[in-house]
Amino acid sequence: MADLKIDALVFDVLGTLVDEPAGLRAGIRALAPSAGLSPGPSAVPSIGPSAVPSLDAPGIERLLLLWQGHIEREQRRILDGDRPYLPSDALDREAARIVAEAAGVEDQAAVEELTGAARRLPPWPDTVAGLARLAGRFPLIGLSNASRTALLELNAHAGLRWHQALSAEDARAYKPDPAVYRLAVTVAGRPPERLLMVAAHAWDLRGAQALGLRTAYVARPVGDPPAPSDRFDLYAEDLADLARQLELPQGV
Repeated sequence: MADLKIDALVFDVLGTLVDEPAGLRAGIRALAPSAGLSPGPSAVPSIGPSAVPSLDAPGIERLLLLWQGHIEREQRRILDGDRPYLPSDALDREAARIVAEAAGVEDQAAVEELTGAARRLPPWPDTVAGLARLAGRFPLIGLSNASRTALLELNAHAGLRWHQALSAEDARAYKPDPAVYRLAVTVAGRPPERLLMVAAHAWDLRGAQALGLRTAYVARPVGDPPAPSDRFDLYAEDLADLARQLELPQGV
């Protein structure tokens, strides 16, 4: 990184450090008993073959897309000024109600349990060790669209360790609104070009880039890959590869 002078690393969390779809799938799968289904890969309705949608693997994927579509759509409406700001907790609760209704679940306790699945997301295999290695050289700042409360629980569940964790709730906006990235610049007390934004989402890196941050794309199975026109500073296979490119020795 001969021409890359970095004072701190800023990390996206959802999708970059934790496997969000896996956690949501687990929450949706847990709806099976409330939906009158037998849990398992070939769950079938126990109260009639057409009473509720199947919660087999394809059914879970359909419900996952329903959740993700709602979150993406409502965050975009907030960014466009078509809806007042709501923290991620409220949007997750809306998504959980929509998914539960589609699965034929009316039990409010089950809906609340599903809402909490958005905070119980497993880390990627390289996340915890990778953050520890990078923290030996750089201050680490987490910057997430998750609310303050959700981010606290996410960090605890996944074992994420930060020098500072920032929520988009503090800006009352969602990435890629520039106000969210400014939170990291303000906390770091450094010029934007001395901060490296790390994410598995090209749209996130473009937002940071527009404010002057340097950028590192980390490949994940669920990320948003770069377009041919994107020009990020670093492209890494995982956090270990990122550490190598930042010239960190194995023991650091």
